[in-house]
Amino acid sequence: MKTVIIATKNKGKAKEFERLFSKYGIIVKTLVDVPEIPDIEETGKTFEENAVIKAEAIAKISDSYVVADDSGLVIDALDGRPGVFSARYAGEEKSDEANIDKVLSELAGVSEEDRTARFYCALAIAGPDIETVTVNGTCEGLILNERRGAGGFGYDPIFSVPSEGKTMAEMSAERKNELSHRAAAMKNLEPYIEKLS
Repeated sequence: MKTVIIATKNKGKAKEFERLFSKYGIIVKTLVDVPEIPDIEETGKTFEENAVIKAEAIAKISDSYVVADDSGLVIDALDGRPGVFSARYAGEEKSDEANIDKVLSELAGVSEEDRTARFYCALAIAGPDIETVTVNGTCEGLILNERRGAGGFGYDPIFSVPSEGKTMAEMSAERKNELSHRAAAMKNLEPYIEKLS
């Protein structure tokens, strides 16, 4: 029975990965289960680079298979920002509200059709006897002028998915998980998981 460490302490994220790995009989652990692993500094310029840095560093320390992700919001009118700085866009202190306010102020006066954006997720899988692989997934949408919905987190209240007519924050958790950039990236990771099992 193989074990994979998911490079997160986020329970919600871990659950998504558990669903995917369970059908291959792979046990999922998170960083909560291996507290001896230090925080890995993400110094990459792209989501892929950050995911690889995390996955390879933790695989080396733990001698295990590791899946790491890096994800964020990419807004076309802002030349791809907030990008890899999505979590701390408004400053070193993580604040969803401040990040949203900053994006809305930077997009003031930008027309609806020019507010295209996507949530982007890069996943890297690394381990003792495999070559590191990265895959990605996206969820396309538009940035609204104001917040809508009480669910989700991060930029969800201003990220509208036109095909659904709703923001990510207005969707059920189940529907959001089906459409998410992470779900898309996981689908692309599946062939590599099959090889592992």
